[in-house]
This record gives sequence, C-alpha cells and structure tokens, in this order.
Amino acid sequence: MAKLYFNYSTMNAGKSTVLLQASHNYIERGMQTYLLTAQFDNRAGDGRIASRIGIGIEADTFGPSDDLFSKIDQRLVGGPCACVFIDESQFLSADQVWQLARAVDDLGVPVMCYGLRVDFQGKLFPGSAALLALADEMREVRTICHCGKKATMVVRQDDQGRVLTDGAQVQIGGNERYVSLCRRHWREAMGDF
Repeated sequence: MAKLYFNYSTMNAGKSTVLLQASHNYIERGMQTYLLTAQFDNRAGDGRIASRIGIGIEADTFGPSDDLFSKIDQRLVGGPCACVFIDESQFLSADQVWQLARAVDDLGVPVMCYGLRVDFQGKLFPGSAALLALADEMREVRTICHCGKKATMVVRQDDQGRVLTDGAQVQIGGNERYVSLCRRHWREAMGDF
C-alpha cells in the first residue's frame, strides 16, 4: 500500500544521504525511482541532489507553480516507478503537498519527502506544516547538539559567526551558516525566546 512519508530533521542531519541510499536500494533491486528537488536550491548544481559526504545524483526539479500530481503522472506514463523521492520538501507549497497525497491515493505510488521541519526562528515551513498534517508516516532523521542532546532546532549565523534572529525564512547558503542545536541551546542563542 502506497503512503506519503515525511522524513524531517534540522540542517546537516543527513537527510539527503538517507534519501540517496533509499533510492539506491530500489535501483539495486531492479526498480526505478523518480527524484525531485527544489528548483531554486542549486547548491549542488541545477537538478542535482547531493550529500555533504560527497554522493549525489541527477533529479528533476519542482518550482512553486508546478503541479506535482501531473509531474508524477507523466513520469508513470514513461514506465514503472516504485517510489517518488522529494528532497528539500520544506519548500513545497501546501497545494503541492495535497498533490503528492493525491498521487499516493490515486496513482498508488509511495512518496518519500525529506526536509526541514522548522526554520532558524523556530517556525514551520509551509511545506513542512502541510506534511505534518497529511503524511501517513513521519520519521525523524536525528542529529546532535554540541552538548550531546538531540538537536531539534537550527540557528543561522552571519559571516562572523553571530547568531541572526531575523531575516527571510529561506536563505540558500552554505552549511556553515547553520548550526543545529537542542531547544535549550537554541533558546540561549536566540536570546531565550
């Protein structure tokens, strides 16, 4: 039975690595997958999903106005697809998450989304909020704070390493701009929210 999955975490937890390994497992068993990533996040190159550990693969992209049900339907017309993988799923719109749910329900294909749950201010991304509401299964990809506790939050830093408390929700940048922290250390860094 097909399901909509949301695999979430903070920055630098290995979400893309887990996605690439899961897709590889399907391919290794002779099955095809369909990979999508956010169009404007081209840190690894246009239409490429890559991990900090050096592995990557080409992928299709989605933009804010794309109908993902139609994209998946068109992909299925081209041949069998065992699973759809979405990287950077926090950048999905709520409508696009509904389109993914329809693809699961009406096309019978599993969809595995990987992305951030909250931004540097502790607020849900629109795509993540919709996935938390609609996903059949949710899995946390864990990483740790410098204190050893589970990191659930992330701070954004400027070029001098100072923590930023305001700014745009989305800023595509290097991993060095973000630090994953436990809630207590995030509160301290942000001025004890």
